[in-house]
Order: sequence, then C-alpha cells, then structure tokens
Amino acid sequence: MARAPLLQLSEISLTFGGDPIFENLSMVVQPGDRVALVGRNGSGKSTLMKIMAGLIEADSGARTAAPGVSVGYMEQDPTMEGFETLGDYAASGLDIDEAYRVEMVAEGLKFNPQGLVATASGGEKRRAALAKLMAEAPELMLLDEPTNHLDIEAIAWLEAELKSTKAGYVLISHDRAFLRNLTRATLWVDRGEVRRAEEGFDGFEAWRDRIWEEEDQQRHKLNRKIKAEARWAVEGISARRKRNQGRVRALQDLRAERAGQIQRQGAAAMAFEGGSTSGKKVVEAFGLFKSFGEKPIVQGLDLTVQRGDRIAFVGPNGVGKTTLIKMLLGQVEPDEGTVKLGTNLEIALFDQTRAQLDPDMTLWDNLVNDPEMGVSGKADQIMVRGIPKHVVGYLKEFLFDEAQARAPVRALSGGEKARLLLARLMAKPSNLLILDEPTNDLDIETLDLLQDLLGEYDGTVLLVSHDRDFLDRTATTTVAMEGDGQATVYAGGWTDYQNQRGDRIKAASSVGKQLSKSGKQPQAVARKTGLSFTEKHRLEELPGVIARLEAEIAKLETLMSDPDLFTQNPVKFEKATDALTDRHSKLEEVEAEWLALEEKAAS
Repeated sequence: MARAPLLQLSEISLTFGGDPIFENLSMVVQPGDRVALVGRNGSGKSTLMKIMAGLIEADSGARTAAPGVSVGYMEQDPTMEGFETLGDYAASGLDIDEAYRVEMVAEGLKFNPQGLVATASGGEKRRAALAKLMAEAPELMLLDEPTNHLDIEAIAWLEAELKSTKAGYVLISHDRAFLRNLTRATLWVDRGEVRRAEEGFDGFEAWRDRIWEEEDQQRHKLNRKIKAEARWAVEGISARRKRNQGRVRALQDLRAERAGQIQRQGAAAMAFEGGSTSGKKVVEAFGLFKSFGEKPIVQGLDLTVQRGDRIAFVGPNGVGKTTLIKMLLGQVEPDEGTVKLGTNLEIALFDQTRAQLDPDMTLWDNLVNDPEMGVSGKADQIMVRGIPKHVVGYLKEFLFDEAQARAPVRALSGGEKARLLLARLMAKPSNLLILDEPTNDLDIETLDLLQDLLGEYDGTVLLVSHDRDFLDRTATTTVAMEGDGQATVYAGGWTDYQNQRGDRIKAASSVGKQLSKSGKQPQAVARKTGLSFTEKHRLEELPGVIARLEAEIAKLETLMSDPDLFTQNPVKFEKATDALTDRHSKLEEVEAEWLALEEKAAS
C-alpha cells in the first residue's frame, strides 16, 4: 500500500513587495526521500525551506503535512533567548527520558552542552541547533547548510548518521561531497520555478546544463521567428493591413513572450589582481614549536612555501590551523624555531568570521571605508585593479542590485556577505591569498568560479577549509593537523592525503612486523609502529562511548518496561524500539572497534 507524502505544497505563491519569489509552486516530499535543494544565492532556497517548515505563510496555496508527521527545521541563525546553556536549548522540546540524546549528538558534532548561550559563537549556536534537530529525530528533517562551522570529522559523523536514518530529509549545502554521498533526488530552485529530478546531486550539473541548453535553443528559435515576422511587417504590412491583423497580433505576442522571459543570473565578475611578483620562496619555516599552556599546536614542523603553491591546512576545529598560518606570516611568534618570509609580499585575507565587514554599515560604506584599499569617507568610486569604478557598478559585478548598495550588511544572507568580502578582497592587488573557510554559504556556481580563479591566480594561496571537494579541486599540498602538535605534509588535496595517510599507516605496520622478527626495536621506529595519534585518541575515548551507549540502552529498556506504554503511546513505543535496536547495533560496532584497536596496540 502506498504511503502518504510526508509533506505537500500545492499552488504556492509568495511575493515580498516586488517580483514573485514563487508562483503556483507545487511539490511533494515522500517518506524516505533524501533530497538536495540547490539554487543560486538569493534564488529562494531558504525561503522555500521555511515555507516547508511552516515558518513562512505563503500568499496563496496550501502546505499539507501528513497526520502525525513531525517536521524539524535547522535554522541558520537560531534565536536562543530564555536559555542559559546550549544544552538547555538543544534539549528543549524533548521528554526528560529523551534528553540523553543531546549528549550523544553533542559528542559527534563537537559542541559543549554546558556552554553559555550568552558567550557562544555563531558556529556554536548553529551546532546546538543541529544537535537539537538530530536529538528530536523528526520524520522529516529540513537542514539549511548543516555543515557550516563543522570540521571534517564532525561532517563525517553527520554523514554517517544521515545515511543510517529512516527519516526523510531535504538538504541545502554548498558541500558537493556531502550532497553526492547522501542525496537520491534533487530540487532545483531557478527563477521562481522548482524542478525535481529523481537522481542525487551527482547528476545535477549535467541535468542543469541540459535544461539551459534546451532553453538557449528555444530562445534562439524565438528570436529568429520574431526577426522574420518583423521583416514581413516592415516590408508589406501597409498593403495588407486588413487581411493580416491576426499576424500582427501574433508578432506582438511573440515579443511579449520574449519580454516575459526571466534571464538567467550571470556569474559574478570576479577576478584576482595579481600584484608584483613575490620572491620564489614565500615562507621558510624550520623546527616550529608552539603551545598554549599544555595544548601543543605544532612540534618540530619544517615547511617551505614556494611561489604558486596552493597549501591547504586541515584538521579538527580548535587544533590550531589559523594559529599556524599566523605563525607562517610572522603575526604570532613560535616558542621555538624560525620563520623567514619571502620578499615583496602583498597579502590579502579572507576571514571566516567576516570580521572585516561592519554589519551596521551599508554595502557602499563597507567598500569605500576600507583603509586597506586607500579609500574612506564619502567616495563614490573605488580603485579596482588600477581602474576607478563607481561603487554601485562594482557591486553589480558581484550580483548586488542598486537598492542593496544602501542596505546594511546585517540584512545580507551568508552567501551575499561572502560575495561582498570577495569584492573587497579582489579590488586590490595581491600575491599571497589567505583564505580561511571561503566556501561557507557560497552557491555552487560561485564556488566553481572561485576554484577557476584560484587555478589561474599567479600568486600563492594558503587555505583553511573543511570542504573536501573544494580541497581536491584546489590544493596542491595538504598540511594535516591531527592534534597533539602533529602536523604532517602531504602532496595533493584531501583524497590524496587520505590515500597517503592510509599507505603510511600500512607501511608503519609492515616495518613493525619486520623489526619484531629480527628482534630490533630502534626507538625512532618504535614510535611509528603503534597506533596513530587519531587511533590512540579513539582508543582512549571508546570506553566512555561504550559506557554512554550502555546507559542509553538501560534507559530505553526501563522506558519500555512500562506495560502501558504500547497501548497509551504506540508512536513513542515504536520510536523507543527503533532507538533500542540502533543502540545495540552501535554498541556491537564500538566494542568491535575497541577490540581491534586494543589488539593493534598490544601488537
């Protein structure tokens, strides 16, 4: 028997004081759907998701959720008024006997439930909002950029959870790898229309390009027909006015059809202006040691950055990636070791916190009051790669309209803030780019353009990112910071690093076996033949994970021992049964992992 859709939108129309955002939009989300929601920044993806969540009421049309189906929505900017800690917020709406889920999810997402809301960063609040949604376990999850502010380990955890869930979900994300690995259908928001393809994000770009090609062909045919009819009208209409009024009206209709077509939004006119050529060696670092208190950042790192390198720094949040870059730039002193900067460096910085943008100033003022660009006050022009340009004209190159020029920055979406920061960055020459999480909130098309520009850039790039696909497309070298001061240099991007790291672990294991047979155990090699830092850390945390899973199983078994639960609340009984099965399965996996690591450590 076919199951009813989880959610249905019928004939939805919405206008915010101008052109319609959506008009006569209809769509359904079926049980078990795993949907990518994609589209350009500003196309209405987040607005559509809020309509799906019931947070925005459409001007007309209907939103229908299946009876008894819970719909959960993860906000990009959650409000937490009235909550003292992040954990209080994440557990709100849960029964007392379900609050343990927050602790479990917090471990995977790496957020502290005891953290105070008053002092929490935007990233910590977003992780708490995601933890709240995951702990509530609704039948339909609406996730708006869930990977922003997550490190690669947390993204991998979230990916595994979403792969194993029985719930349906709709994802907005800029992370190609995340979307490719998880989705089986695609909703594409384009100029007020929502199209659906029954294939995951992996096939989206080919599907989009086919539609655009067909659209271009139809527009070309329409233009040719209008041209032919217009020639007929000029050459012979006066002699045949009465007999051919229908043909004249048809020409008017064709012109009206062309005028009514909504043009595709072009790509931002982005370009990096290469400054004067830097020295061949941009940075030379020898024997770097740095720690904050008892927390080591790097221990004995040697690194040479050559002109033209694209070096990515990867690792968990808080491991010290940004600190290491500041050391390489001479902004932070190492405890030991030396850093030598190359000659003639012109540095441009893209800051992940967007701190270079004043949220209370307008877009215009954020451009003309940038001292690094040499402009201030009430200027209406900006020097862009040596050419004076009007501020509004320059903003239009980055897809902002004239009305936005005088709007405050705080009114912009995350993607628009990223584009404005790129506009500032690209207005001045540079030969060393520092990009700290540049991909957050950018749409796929802008990401493609940014990747192409970095490939053509004459200078050097130091990059921090958790976007695996972006790292693969951009980085020529990866510095992996795995904690405890361990920083290892690998050739290539993320996938290359993963492959080489696996080979290194296998090689170390092989050497250990050979030395064991020969009876030799030099100290320098012995350190490499045990567990890697990540494995050692995992082995230390697994007993706690096992204890938590056992505690959760005990709570669930106590809950299900209530003889009235099934008759009084069958939905809750079913959820508890599924959760108990899931916890037993995870406990078996974790115990097997612990045993394998113990055996490896002992050998």
